[in-house]
Amino acid sequence: MVEAQESSQKRWGHLRKVLERPGPFSHPEFEPSSEILDFIMTSCNILVIGAGGLGCELLKDLALMGFKQIHVIDMDTIDLSNLNRQFLFRHKDLGSSKSEVAAAFINKRIVGCQVTPHFCKIQDYDESFYRQFHIIVCGLDSIVARRWINGMLVSLLTYDDGVLDQQTVIPMVDGGTEGFKGNARVILPGMSACVECTLDLYPPQVNYPLCTIANTPRLPEHCIEYVKLILWPKENPFNTTLDGDDSQHISWIYERAVERALQFNIPGVTYRLVQGVVKHIIPAVASTNAVIAGVCATEVFKIATSCCVPLNNYMVFNDVDGIYTYTYEAEKKENCLICSQVPQVIEISDPYKMKLKQLLELLSESTAYQMKSPGLTTIIDGKNKTLYMSTIKSIEERTRDNLTKTLIDLGLKDGQDILVADVTSPSTLVIKLKYLINDVEMN
Repeated sequence: MVEAQESSQKRWGHLRKVLERPGPFSHPEFEPSSEILDFIMTSCNILVIGAGGLGCELLKDLALMGFKQIHVIDMDTIDLSNLNRQFLFRHKDLGSSKSEVAAAFINKRIVGCQVTPHFCKIQDYDESFYRQFHIIVCGLDSIVARRWINGMLVSLLTYDDGVLDQQTVIPMVDGGTEGFKGNARVILPGMSACVECTLDLYPPQVNYPLCTIANTPRLPEHCIEYVKLILWPKENPFNTTLDGDDSQHISWIYERAVERALQFNIPGVTYRLVQGVVKHIIPAVASTNAVIAGVCATEVFKIATSCCVPLNNYMVFNDVDGIYTYTYEAEKKENCLICSQVPQVIEISDPYKMKLKQLLELLSESTAYQMKSPGLTTIIDGKNKTLYMSTIKSIEERTRDNLTKTLIDLGLKDGQDILVADVTSPSTLVIKLKYLINDVEMN
């Protein structure tokens, strides 16, 4: 028993030096105590979202920093291309769940660590699941998923007479990498800038001219985009929206892309390239993942222990030419769609001419909203009315004619509330229409 205690003292001695005595970088309100390490090792619940390149690094770092109550959620299975950087996986694990294999590896390697896997989408869980965690750390490759979990954490906040109850704030540490570039940020929902506040920070996706895709393809990517943008909507082989994580969908696009590539003598269409184009995958670099995961794990430790002032609140990293880092405070957007508590108003210059299709395009293409497939409903004369919804085939067919109708034709008045459902948010959003024409013209 004595030997075990001595071994434990030695094993965590480096953390005790930080947590049991003050230092020059300590948080102003930090009170050194031996109980802090006990909290980390026994009570602090951490959720890691993503078990890929960043996720593997995060799980390793957090476990080695003393966190033992960890959950990890990931919907993907292990592919051969993952093995060069996702070091918790082996060749024998191909086809298995990333979260389950990663959890088993950590639990076996680090004594006492209890990593609980969840092989599913983050959208499969409700508020009660996310409330149980003290901190959530993300290693995602999807902006949609980032926006969804951001919206979920904001929806958990409660206010008393407009004052935020800080007990309901669950901090989120988010990391992202693109080749030799990366970023890390600390988000305190309702207090600091959220993901939605800073949508314009995310780089635009690479798009190819439609005329080139349709008429003069020169690259294998052109062939894939042709199938994705033109053939899929036309043939809709599975009677559903395209899912980049569905192997049947990817296989269908791959087969059609190969056929088109043969027509134009274009080599290079592979299954992996199809995945990359459909899901907008950018090649990952293991060293960048390690740096960003290290920063994120350190921020989780600082938030959990209050030993140091956490990042405020955004760090960028670039090692394309040398090593460059820069930190700054991303500002909270006063009229943020998700976290501002301010009604969203869309100004309409002429509701007699603006069609519902144009309103949908505004929600999808505007940098302020960047929605994927918004569904619109409203209340007219006390009754719910679905204006348009593309995600359910029967409803889409029934409401398709509304796309060509003007807002006035649909009975939408000045000040009308429109309820918007989209994959980027777990909650229904409310926008208010404001017509920029005077009452005389309306009459």
